[in-house]
Amino acid sequence: MHRHGYKGRKFGRERDQREALMKGLADSLVKYETIETTLPKAKEIVPYVEKLITKAKKGDLHNRRQVLSGLQTVASAHKLVDEIAPKLAGRTSGHLRVTRTVTRRGDNAQLARVSFVDDLNEAPVAKSAAKVATPTIAEPKAAAKPAAKTVKASAPAKETK
Repeated sequence: MHRHGYKGRKFGRERDQREALMKGLADSLVKYETIETTLPKAKEIVPYVEKLITKAKKGDLHNRRQVLSGLQTVASAHKLVDEIAPKLAGRTSGHLRVTRTVTRRGDNAQLARVSFVDDLNEAPVAKSAAKVATPTIAEPKAAAKPAAKTVKASAPAKETK
């Protein structure tokens, strides 16, 4: 028997278990921005997450729903689309890095760290997202001050009646 034409690793699991494993690893990678796992799992998760990042960069409704289906939790999907993807706008591919670390003590398995190439804490937000965020922050502050004054002025008048 030969394995010609069969892509991907089996990990000794059934198909649904492999899909759950990939979703869980991708979810953890988005949530913690770096994970450490075995080398074969790390090599398998990179193209999976790269495709999710590409969909998250487009950001329309259809791609957002596909990102939701590719991750386990809604919160991590929103984090990927709203926070991480705009910071990776300057790069078309190669968002993730696999680095070999130590071997595991129990079974001598080679471990690897998967992380984003760009530092997400220092990366600037995309220009379009920054322009949208700035006016919305400034407007409520200006609108909140006069509204608070009118509420205070009208509150004593209602109490005296």
